[in-house]
Formats: sequence, structure tokens, C-alpha cells
Amino acid sequence: MTTLDDISLGLSAEASEPRRDVVEVDGISMSGLVAEAAEPRAVIVALHGGATNSGYYDSRSHPRASLLRIGAALGFTVLALDRPGFEASYQHRDAAVLATPESRTRLMFHAVDAFLEGRPRGAGVFLMAHSQGCVLATRIAASERGADLLGLEIAGTGRVPHPDSAFMAALVSPDMPPSRPGRAALREALWMPEYLFPDGPEAALPFSMSPGFDHPDMKGWTAELPRLAARVRIPVHITLGQYERAWNSGPEALADLASLFTASPRVVASEQADATHNLSVGWTAPSYHLKVLSFAEECAVARERAVAETPPSPESDR
Repeated sequence: MTTLDDISLGLSAEASEPRRDVVEVDGISMSGLVAEAAEPRAVIVALHGGATNSGYYDSRSHPRASLLRIGAALGFTVLALDRPGFEASYQHRDAAVLATPESRTRLMFHAVDAFLEGRPRGAGVFLMAHSQGCVLATRIAASERGADLLGLEIAGTGRVPHPDSAFMAALVSPDMPPSRPGRAALREALWMPEYLFPDGPEAALPFSMSPGFDHPDMKGWTAELPRLAARVRIPVHITLGQYERAWNSGPEALADLASLFTASPRVVASEQADATHNLSVGWTAPSYHLKVLSFAEECAVARERAVAETPPSPESDR
């Protein structure tokens, strides 16, 4: 059987190996994985979903599935951050700076600045996220400073739970108490069909303890998403897997999501063939990552063109 390691993508050997870094930000230890390009086209900042960590974007058993490795080899610096309350910052999960959505959004801007201090950013920063990470990513993009981002990718999220996913319906319903779904329900919603993953579902994902605020964040997501989306002023790319079973999927669901981003100059919705909820760890992870990187490249070109077409201010002529 052909494996991901057998597939040649013509990647450069000059990209750095991903490494784990920790920075202190606002009294909080923030961790993440970084893979650098010497002269980056842009910086990709990636946020993982629930109950996992930044390792979601760096498959060790199948390097071709690693966003960090493919991105850096193609000239992008990739920073996969552990979201607030995960990994190094888990010890600070009850700190005041992590207490509200607004404070966590500010913390993420400060963390990105700290990780990238002294490092070239190329055309700018492109933000992407998966599953519950999309809550934080969309808040970041909708904020005042979010307009400076190159673009946004959200994947594995939606407005309406899949009709077969009772656990997701319970997770987002404000009228139902938080509950821990059974293993079989999670497997059915997130990992099936299992042949989509090279090593099977159990081996594909790094698990991590989640902070308590992840539950209320998800409870309010379906109500918050339309309000946030309407304030996003950068290009947006949306991806759902062909076999997505946590959220309602298919062309109509993708079009519905895309319609929320009324202030965005460009919205692209894409269904990833042969993928389920966890798009970045399956056989088609390289294809998915290349699509996101291609969109980021288009956003970089658009930013450069906009800068070139902007007339100089009177002060610049003095």
C-alpha cells in the first residue's frame, strides 16, 4: 500500500524542523510549535480544536500530513499555537487574563507578537483554525486588529449540528447541561470512516486537557457566529470534510456558512474529498493543507497589490 511518506510533493529540504517554543505573555506561559522559512512568504498561525493541542498540525508518523512541514517547505513560516488554557498555559487556566472571551482574544494577539518577535512575517499573518479553535479564531478576525490579518480559514465547524450527532446537539444547546459524550458517539462523529486515517482513529490525534471555558464557548457558538462573521473584513476560506458528521455539511451548509461573512471581500467554501471532521490528520491532509496555503498565497498577493495601489500620504513626500 502506498503511504503518505511515499508521496513526493517536491518539497524543499531547506525548511526548518518544527520545534516547541514557550513564551511568557501577560504573566501566562504560552506554548506552540514553530517551523520557519528563511524568507517567509507569509506566516500561518494555526489553532487546534478541543481536547487536543498544537501537535494536531504536525503528524510525526506521516510527515507529509504535517501542516508545519509542508508549509515551511513551501516558504511559509507556520506557528501552531496551543490555545489559551492548553498545555503550558493549562496551569494558568483560572487566571484573570483567561477569564473572558475578550481577554483571551487580546492574549492571542500578544502571544503571536511574542512568538514572532524579531522574525520576518513576509506579507503578513494568515489565521486558520479547526473545530472549537474556530470560536477563538473568528473572534480574533472580527476584532478591530483582525482587519490587519491576511485572511482566515475555518474548518470543521458550522451553524447546525449534524442530524445524526446527538453529542454535538447537546454540546451547543444552551438548554442542556454539559455532558461527556461516550466513546462510540465521538468515534462516529469525528473519526468515521476509519479508513480515512493512515494509522486508524486512535493513533491519529494528540490529546490534551481542556480548560473549563471551552464548554460555555461552545454553548454560545451557534448564536455568536453570525454576529462575529458579519464583522470579519478579511478574505475567508471555509472547509468541511466530505464525511463531516459533527456539523451539518454539504453544499447547502457550506453556502449558508459563507453567507454570514457579509463584510468580507472574498469568501470561498470548499468540501474536502475523502475527509471527515479531523481534516489535518487523515490521508487527504496534504491536499487540504495545500488548498489553505494556496488561498493564503492569494491573500498575500491581494495585500501586496493593495499596498502598491495605495497612493502615498502627503507626509511621506516631505
